[in-house]
Amino acid sequence: MKKLLYPLKFQPILKDKIWGGEKLNQYFNKASDSKELGESWEISTVPEDVSIVSNGDLKGETLQKLLEDYKSELLGDKNWKRFGNQFPLLIKFIDAKEDLSIQLHPNDELAKERHNSFGKTEMWYVMQADKDANLIVGFNQQIDKETYLKHLENKSLTEILNFDKVKEGDTYFIESGRVHAIGAGVLLAEIQQTSDVTYRVYDWDRVDTNGNERELHNDIAIDAFDFNMKNDFRVGYSTKKNASNKMVSCPFFTTNFIELDSELKIQNTHDSFIIYMCVDGDVEISTTISTDIISKGETLLIPAQIKDYRLKTKYGKLLEVYV
Repeated sequence: MKKLLYPLKFQPILKDKIWGGEKLNQYFNKASDSKELGESWEISTVPEDVSIVSNGDLKGETLQKLLEDYKSELLGDKNWKRFGNQFPLLIKFIDAKEDLSIQLHPNDELAKERHNSFGKTEMWYVMQADKDANLIVGFNQQIDKETYLKHLENKSLTEILNFDKVKEGDTYFIESGRVHAIGAGVLLAEIQQTSDVTYRVYDWDRVDTNGNERELHNDIAIDAFDFNMKNDFRVGYSTKKNASNKMVSCPFFTTNFIELDSELKIQNTHDSFIIYMCVDGDVEISTTISTDIISKGETLLIPAQIKDYRLKTKYGKLLEVYV
């Protein structure tokens, strides 16, 4: 007999990176003493990095096993028909102590053909940024393939990239095919399609402890660029309190911003699971089954079959994500 589904927490999957730092531990109490902790994968079914439930009767089960056992009860009917036993999203917190590589991601068609993977459209919500920290998103002028290749060859790529100085709350939508990089000093939440496919085009001539440069992917990246994109990557959104404020809605996910100082009743009419990422404060999430609290830097997944619940706090900010 199957156990009853309830709001699920997962063990963070922690990733050291050459550009990582210590903020994920300092700010969010992630269990690591590494000085190069770059990512905390909060919800994942990427092969070899599958999330494990950390709370309740299903503690110790993998998210992959839950997908196979519960199907549409977890995902929702439309998502089960669309994705089967593949979870469509990868949820992360990222700390960049140093600049990440300049990169882009393939779309669904290219990723399927080359890597048997989803493509990678993603979004960023800045949770903290050091003074003068920036993100690279897109180009600072209209660029074609020939101009891009010329700058790449001349090692002058940064001359044509768009640098944005950022602060807490700034939000960016990164479609597949758009060049981008997280800059040093930025701590952010990332919501993306389930994919670990990245095409690195420039890595600041950086070397590891053995003196080796990381692999670049310029030979295959050039076909993944979309040079016709508009500069519409900055996301404006309402911050009305105690309400779900639309941030991003695309074929791959919808994300809303919720700032709370009291109680908000939610009715899930989306035929989807709902993920809550706490980006500030702490929030109590109560269903008829359980009451959970998530604090800044924590994540909770509410299965699709749970339709009614409430959010309550004196102060908290959430990203609300569904497909």
